[in-house]
Order: sequence, then C-alpha cells, then structure tokens
Amino acid sequence: MDLGLAGKTAIICASSHGLGRACAEELARAGCRVVLNGREAGPLEDTAASIRAQTGAIVEIVAGNIGDPGVQQALVQTAGAPDILVNNNGGPPPRGFRELDGEAIHAGLDANMVTPIRLVQQVVDGMVERRFGRIVCITSGSVKSPAAGLDLSSGGRIGLHGFLAGVAREVASANVTINFLLPGLFATRRLGGVMAFAAKAQSVDVETAEARGRERIPARRFGDPAEFGAACAFLCSAQAGFITGQSLLIDGGAYPGVL
Repeated sequence: MDLGLAGKTAIICASSHGLGRACAEELARAGCRVVLNGREAGPLEDTAASIRAQTGAIVEIVAGNIGDPGVQQALVQTAGAPDILVNNNGGPPPRGFRELDGEAIHAGLDANMVTPIRLVQQVVDGMVERRFGRIVCITSGSVKSPAAGLDLSSGGRIGLHGFLAGVAREVASANVTINFLLPGLFATRRLGGVMAFAAKAQSVDVETAEARGRERIPARRFGDPAEFGAACAFLCSAQAGFITGQSLLIDGGAYPGVL
C-alpha cells in the first residue's frame, strides 16, 4: 500500500533504538524525510546510517535529551515544517511506588506527559495551516492495564492521553490527527529492565520470568518492533485521516478486556 507520505517530514523522538527506531525505519520506507533523536550521538549516527542504507531516505539527527527545551527547538528547526511527530520517551525504570520521592515523580511526569505536550504545541499550528498533520504518541499498555512497579509510567501517560484527547478533536477538521500506540511486551532494551523487576518480585531468575511473561500473552511471544513500526506508519498515512483520538493497544492479546 502506498501510504501517501512521499516527501513528508517526520520527527521521531527517542529513535536510536527500539520502538522509536522501528517507527523511523517504516516512515523512511514510506518516503519520508526523517529527523531522529536520541540521547547519545554515537548510536544515533549508527541508526541514521543504517536507515539511509536500507531506504535511501534523507535522515537527519538531533542528539540530546528530548526533555531539554533546546533539543526540542533544534528538532523542530531541523525538520523545518514537520508533517509528522512521533512522540516517544523512555519510561521511568520499574520501582515500587513507596520508593518514589517528589523529585522522581516530577521527573517521570515531565518525561512522559509534559515533554510530549510541549512538542505538540510547537508543531500543531503549522500542521493546521498546511491542512495535514499526523501525531502519534507512543505510551504503554499499562495505560489500559496498570501494573505494579510501573505506577509512575502509567500515571504520566494516562495524563497525556487525557490532555491530548481534547486537542485531537480541536484540530481534526484541519486533517490533523492525534493518536496513541500502546505497546505491550516487545523485544527491546526496555524489556530487560521489566523482566529483571519481575524476576525480583517473583523470586525467580530472569529466564523464568521471561518464560512466564510469554506464557501470559495469548500470542505466546514478545512483539517484534517491526510490527509496531508498521502500525505507526499506517496511523501517519494519508488513509488514516478519519482516525483520531484513538488508543491502539498492541500486546498480542494480553489485555483481557473488550474496551
């Protein structure tokens, strides 16, 4: 399927590894010029080189913490007139809620709620003027099914959903959409931390925790980041203009509810 994205410009946050990288790869394959972001310049350069080699796309990078206003400004300036924003940021490490002090709570909320909102504020008006925009926020399956140890991550991301749900309705008539992708357990670097926390909580080794994790997923496996990237690219496509304010859970059937 031609996604109608040739010549579009996409900002993909936290895209040197994992799900962000998978989204960048798929958008580049769809014909986008992509602007990548990551904390470390070395891995970011490696990712950019790989995507260029695979797709022939124009790939630019802005290294630094996406929570830094200067990095946000550099991303938007490098993109010029972005058509697509993929909001993504690493979640706080799993911790019991009793261990969270005020500083940790504020840092988690800033990373997973305030920062993506600030980025939307900086790009959405240009999208409205050009009558095309796609904003996809990568959050977490824990938004639908909160899990112990992920309380701060769940709380901040639930707040982001609530905040941007109204914004999505405000800009929909200008062909600007805002949607959310909620990953379950995917084979990324973050999975290691989640499994280590689970192993400690269950008093088992990490291999056993991983086996139990797969067993709880009806698909009986962890997700492939490429599957996630393909879903992101579709939500950014010209054909997805009637989909907005929605939360797409991608978890292999782990969430047992209907809604």
